[in-house]
Amino acid sequence: MSTIIKIFDTTLRDGEQSPGASMNTAEKIEIARQLVRLGVDVIEAGFPISSPGDFESVRKIGDEVGEAAVVCGLSRAVAKDIEVAADALKTAKRPRIHTGSGVSESEHKQKVKNSPDESIAPAVTAVRLAGAFGGGVAGLASMRGKSASSCTSGTGWAPRVATKTDSLTMTQGLASAVM
Repeated sequence: MSTIIKIFDTTLRDGEQSPGASMNTAEKIEIARQLVRLGVDVIEAGFPISSPGDFESVRKIGDEVGEAAVVCGLSRAVAKDIEVAADALKTAKRPRIHTGSGVSESEHKQKVKNSPDESIAPAVTAVRLAGAFGGGVAGLASMRGKSASSCTSGTGWAPRVATKTDSLTMTQGLASAVM
């Protein structure tokens, strides 16, 4: 059995969270071109609902990249976020919405105040909504500090990738299993 490694780059979204690392649309497009030249499989182009500039960057990168890579827009597990991400990704030949939710055990106890299954339910709903727009879906549901199995009982989710924070990722194939 051979191993396939896919490169998912978040430079255009996470990179901006470093102090002094803000980029305009033209700079983001140039970086996207370089990521394509490097053979990156998935480019997380931005968080479209966060600003008109991020929306426009995701839209233009989707147009620029063509078939060369999947272009991903991040959204929270909120319907309006998902709708805006889908709108920004209309120009992408290979669009993907990255959505979901995650809380730490302390956030769960202090803020959320519900069961682990109830904490993950919004992510399942978000993936279903994102899937309705076509294209790909990458879903994230995590309950950091809990085992993956304790967070997914009764949700219909099965861990595909469990990281040290017990995050669960869901691709289009797995998303269709919960739709």
